[in-house]
Amino acid sequence: MNILNQQYDKIENFHGALIQHGRLNDRIYLMKLTSSVDASCLLAMREIAEALVKKAEAENYSKIFVKIPRRAADPFLAAEYRKEAQIPQFYKRHEDVIFLGRYLSKKRMNKNDADKLDHILELCRKKQLDEDASRSLEPLDNKFQLRKCSKNDVSEMAAVYQQVFMSYPFPIHEPDYLLQTMHSHVDYFCIEVAGKIIALASAEKDMENANAEMTDFATLPEWRGRRLAKYLLACMEQHIIENDGIKTAFTIARAASPGMNITFAGTGYRYGGCLVNNTNISGGLESMNVWYKTIA
Repeated sequence: MNILNQQYDKIENFHGALIQHGRLNDRIYLMKLTSSVDASCLLAMREIAEALVKKAEAENYSKIFVKIPRRAADPFLAAEYRKEAQIPQFYKRHEDVIFLGRYLSKKRMNKNDADKLDHILELCRKKQLDEDASRSLEPLDNKFQLRKCSKNDVSEMAAVYQQVFMSYPFPIHEPDYLLQTMHSHVDYFCIEVAGKIIALASAEKDMENANAEMTDFATLPEWRGRRLAKYLLACMEQHIIENDGIKTAFTIARAASPGMNITFAGTGYRYGGCLVNNTNISGGLESMNVWYKTIA
């Protein structure tokens, strides 16, 4: 599947929840509960849990993926959803978030290359450092310029993402999408050489709940192996602490990518769990690891 011709999943309101669903990821993703529902109301949560299953069955999706406050989880667990990951004090440094999966296909439930993914986690444990690890980075070589992206960069950014990813769950290869998210809630950062962008990443901020997802990491093939993702990550952390009051940073990284998992494990992030066969990225469905860090 090519990132230029893929059909993206759509986002819509559904029974008091914001969901993304479609054929690309072959799933329903409950992204967040809206203000119209009370997460403490177990009856409302049971109705949402059941409605999602009915929709998934009607659309013939093989997975439902849910991200909700811990207090809302019990009705989902009772409806055969299972816990896949958790981040403590995710909402305003107060309440945990829990990631749940409900599988409508046994094949989707089975983790591909389980031994390989376990080996990568073992490598991460060996690289695990404390929360001050990112401060030990040596200064970035003078030929590299690290900066926040602006609206004038979106066309070049899109071209980099097109080159790095065969497929992606959101349309980051489209300049209009990058500009829209840049203006709303996402800070993009880049590293340049001789005025050309060679690496990118973003901080997707939830200001209401004081958390941010560190995501969209992409380095052009010829510039890999220089720890550029670590420099981007350290810069983004500092920026969102100083400018946005973010308390918790997290990522959802490809479980099969040693480099990205070790990058987070080696900069003070903690393992939160694995989302099995969850996301269409780089050409197919992949399991994703959740990593988190309290940054303020």
